[in-house]
Amino acid sequence: MATYGSIDIISYLYAIICNMCTETDITLKGKVVAGNRIGRKIGFPTANILLSDDVPVPDGVYAALAAFDGDEYEGILNVGYKPTVGSNEKRSAEIYLFGFDGDIYGKTIEIKPVWFLRPEMKFGSLDELRQQIETDMSEILKYFNNI
Repeated sequence: MATYGSIDIISYLYAIICNMCTETDITLKGKVVAGNRIGRKIGFPTANILLSDDVPVPDGVYAALAAFDGDEYEGILNVGYKPTVGSNEKRSAEIYLFGFDGDIYGKTIEIKPVWFLRPEMKFGSLDELRQQIETDMSEILKYFNNI
């Protein structure tokens, strides 16, 4: 019989709560703002919108759908404070859009989290972050291919 510690149970419950949020009609909406361009440096340029602390989406990494200018894209979404890249960050949503290469600064974007993957984490280096994003993307692409 498997044994589970309190961290395992808390992580499991957090995932349940996060996935319950994806089953609602919560949509994140805002104007795309310039970030620190770190995503671009490591091969994953993101569209960023600022969030208030009371937006009812738990911090973490999600599969998401994004819409702007009448087009919809699948993507990988991070909600939170970006702990790897800065200590004074404001809460934000940043999404890497699959198959999109363009400039959408200043445009209004709507983002719908559809599946929770994992909590937000701090990594020891940008290379570790890049490797985790690649792993996360693989899981999220599997999710989109199976729905």
